Amino acid sequence: MKISIITVCYNSAETITDTITSVASQQYNDKEHIIVDGASRDSTMDIVKSADSISRYISEPDKGIYDGMNKGLRLATGDVIGLLNADDFYADDTVLSQVANVFKDPNIKACFANLVYVDQHDTSRVVRYWKSRPYQQGLFKSGWMPAHPTFFVKKEVYAQYGLFDLSYKIAADFELLFRLIEQKNIPTAYIDNVLVNMRTGGTTNKNLKNIWAQNKEIIHTLKAAYPDFSIAKFIFGKLFNRTWQFIQKPKE
Repeated sequence: MKISIITVCYNSAETITDTITSVASQQYNDKEHIIVDGASRDSTMDIVKSADSISRYISEPDKGIYDGMNKGLRLATGDVIGLLNADDFYADDTVLSQVANVFKDPNIKACFANLVYVDQHDTSRVVRYWKSRPYQQGLFKSGWMPAHPTFFVKKEVYAQYGLFDLSYKIAADFELLFRLIEQKNIPTAYIDNVLVNMRTGGTTNKNLKNIWAQNKEIIHTLKAAYPDFSIAKFIFGKLFNRTWQFIQKPKE
């Protein structure tokens, strides 16, 4: 079973080496790493071109990160696809082996796991722990979603149900996960381990304006899906989940 990893980047010279190295060092060998660059102006592409582990790369202007992800999804040749941002890196060298083990069950169409946010400058320091849980119908409208960088899905699912919806500017990852897991009810598995380290300061959470814009798009999606959707319950659930992520600690 071949696993494709897609990394979308733009001016990511400071961090992309960690991303590339974490994929290259995986014990699981049947993999490809695709880089989709949005015409970076720094040395990002020099780093990419010098990495022997990169299977394929493109560098050209795009319409944003989700457009770049869609380009990568179309290029992917693996049976299973994961997306790893250029600020992120895998927690250890067994991540893809853990994922491949899940997909030994032919009924499973996707899996997800836990994630930790780490300090931008000291990546050994955990700032926030995003512990997920096995999916149950209705969780999304209570403010839950799996961590997107830990989400691996069979390529056939994208072929059947579509890619990222570019009408969403900042919450297309939520819409995609909601569509596949909640609306299409694809069979999923939860890996109760940290698979990804994510640096703080990403696009979605870097300021209050982006957080507000993201939540407006999410609420719009949920209101359209659920006539009885409660904004108050959603906000309370999300605030509780996010607060707890700063309190709980990952297992050693």
